Amino acid sequence: MNSLKHVAIIMDGNGRWGLRKSNSRNRGHQEGLKTIEKIIYYSIDKKIPYLTLFTFSSENWRRPDKEIKFLFGLLESYFKKRIKEVVNKGIKIKIIGNKSKLSKKLKGVINDTEKKTKNNKKITVQLALNYGFKDEMINCFKAIYKNREKINKTNIEKYLYTKNIPDPDILIRTGGKKRLSNFLLWQLAYTEIFFLRKLWPDFNNNDYQKIINTYKKIKRNFGKI
Repeated sequence: MNSLKHVAIIMDGNGRWGLRKSNSRNRGHQEGLKTIEKIIYYSIDKKIPYLTLFTFSSENWRRPDKEIKFLFGLLESYFKKRIKEVVNKGIKIKIIGNKSKLSKKLKGVINDTEKKTKNNKKITVQLALNYGFKDEMINCFKAIYKNREKINKTNIEKYLYTKNIPDPDILIRTGGKKRLSNFLLWQLAYTEIFFLRKLWPDFNNNDYQKIINTYKKIKRNFGKI
């Protein structure tokens, strides 16, 4: 039976869910946040130490300004209001991606959250925020060049946003699309991938458990017979 250390999720379908339910993409983002919370708590129950959530991609800046502002406001509000609960639950929050384009206010909330949760041990939740794998690779090569190091697997992994964290065992993408969308492409080299038609706000613990059960039965060879 395969051990499970790291789950990554592309949380697709919030906007479509919101439009179907109440003609509001923002409503879908609100419900999607509730699903995030449920999945984090279920991961803790299942003793999964790492969870990476694709929260906002480097391509998502193409969305309407009002929607982007709402998304970031939702994130700011959650961590301001719920930081004590996050700390008490033993959740360590880590942001991966390019923070430079984020507002000063959001960066302040993020830095405060990371600082207050840095010693938590039950689960590390990586939120991929303004994240794009191509940008991550460029940053790696710039660092290698700057430090006059050799280009090899060890040095590349040393400069990844996810350094010192095991590669995902499972990638889940909700929403019916079958693509990786510039997400953790180096880290997903040997990951088992599950595509679901369900939109993210409808994803639940039963869906999650079915994927976990399937994963544990898969024979993983990693190039061997």
